[in-house]
Amino acid sequence: MTHEVFNQVPPLDGHDVADDPALLDGLEREGADWAVPEVRELGRLAGTGRAQELGRLANEHPPVLRTHDRVGNRVDEVEFHPAWHELMTVAVTHGLHGSAWADPRPGAHVARAAKFYVWRVDAGHGCPISMTYASVPALRQSPELAAQYEPLLARPEYDFGLRAPLTKNALLAGMSMTEKQGGSDVRANTTEAARHPDGTYRLTGHKWFTSAPMCDVFLTLAQAPDGLTCFLVPRVLPDGELNPLRLMRLKDKLGNRSNASAEIEYEGALAWRVGAEGRGVRTIIEMVNMTRLDCLIGAASGMRQGVTTAAHHAAHRKAFGKYLADQPLMRNVLADLAVESEAATVLMTRLAGATDRSVRGDEKETAFKRLALAVGKYWVCKRWPAHTAEALECLGGNGYIEESGMPRLFRESPLNSIWEGSGNVAALDLLRALRDPRTQDAFFDEIALSQGADPRLDAAVKETKQTLTDTATLEFQARRVAERLAVTLQASLLLQHGHPAVAEAFCATRLNGDWGTAFGTLPPGLDLTPIINRTTPKTPTARGTASTEGR
Repeated sequence: MTHEVFNQVPPLDGHDVADDPALLDGLEREGADWAVPEVRELGRLAGTGRAQELGRLANEHPPVLRTHDRVGNRVDEVEFHPAWHELMTVAVTHGLHGSAWADPRPGAHVARAAKFYVWRVDAGHGCPISMTYASVPALRQSPELAAQYEPLLARPEYDFGLRAPLTKNALLAGMSMTEKQGGSDVRANTTEAARHPDGTYRLTGHKWFTSAPMCDVFLTLAQAPDGLTCFLVPRVLPDGELNPLRLMRLKDKLGNRSNASAEIEYEGALAWRVGAEGRGVRTIIEMVNMTRLDCLIGAASGMRQGVTTAAHHAAHRKAFGKYLADQPLMRNVLADLAVESEAATVLMTRLAGATDRSVRGDEKETAFKRLALAVGKYWVCKRWPAHTAEALECLGGNGYIEESGMPRLFRESPLNSIWEGSGNVAALDLLRALRDPRTQDAFFDEIALSQGADPRLDAAVKETKQTLTDTATLEFQARRVAERLAVTLQASLLLQHGHPAVAEAFCATRLNGDWGTAFGTLPPGLDLTPIINRTTPKTPTARGTASTEGR
């Protein structure tokens, strides 16, 4: 042996991912404190080495497309590594998919959001979980279909395999909208839907992105005689034969590699209409808004994963005679990452609460969510890649190595900003929301709950409202508007509900404008210790953190 191995960081194994003050406070505040035991149970499972290994295996052994069997029959199947199925089983049995829709308890959607947040060992399998959750409100546009399929979409059982949907114990749902020529412009879709005398339709056309193609049913858009319409398409027909929905190839993606994303062709595929003909966008938007919420949850979760990994590393790694966590500049970086993460989490829990109350008929919460969700989806998803890059850098060269898990997190980070409408689409959507005075009023009424708590916020709100009056350049400035709305809302929520040290650090930097834009540029004089302590994971090997600054 030529050298002694020392100064190495122990594995981040054996901690409770749900040991997150901002998350637990949000559960209580938004009416889901009854879910804490299950969220904690799932958090402890997510923090195990076994769960992390499942995430690694699912990504290192991506799905494989099998278009034909050995004698040439069309099968259009996707094979997954066993790790994928274990991850899916945990997610479904814990109700991360559609179970919240069958739960009458107030806060059910908040509880589901918290579980989706903590079970972050692999982002890819979250795609079919998210789409199944989001499919229910769209499906309710056709009560007869909802009566048949919703109970199966909500049942907490993972029943994998291609069989007639109504013969299975439980179902998963996907979404199939994007076409080559249109992208986000779904009104440019060319897939045709031919109406049959029995009330069914036959779809013919292509779809450029259909993620999780092994789902049992898909909500899709096609051009019916009276215009763009939403349809429910089964993978398997009621008689057990495959619906002619052909998987042409799987996408070779930057990240999210455990999840299959396919190009498909409809060759006269059977479909049932969801909602009225010509109202496809209005129908499918119910699903899109729910998956946008999951984009925000996933980005907030990814930030938390990044900063906890960085804090764990810094607490155990020495450089220049001291632990990294005791080095003043590293403390600044860790605290800044923690502030951004907590701002994302407090916004996520607030929007989960708004979703829960909106589902139960609260019109003001519906109006608030309409604007705040577009704002939050845009901003938190935009912040995630920069946040992950900085967290990775805290590990130095070790963070650039696949075994650290940080490269996978980094590759994942751009996706949520693209999925369900990239930055420009989200920014333009919030401009549409602003046209309704009710959404503006509900949004600023929320921020007004912090009026007078911090003069920097009061000044920012005034400036933001002034920006909205410049209608001539509003579309050109849509991203700036989105950023200002997001930051003022996050500041208000932190002042109302966050730790005082976190709120002060956020307002001193995100609102003040006097400090740098890179993470790690917090001004002097802030109390960083409670901020860092709220993100340093507690493991069997955890080292105590410093309690004073003075460095």
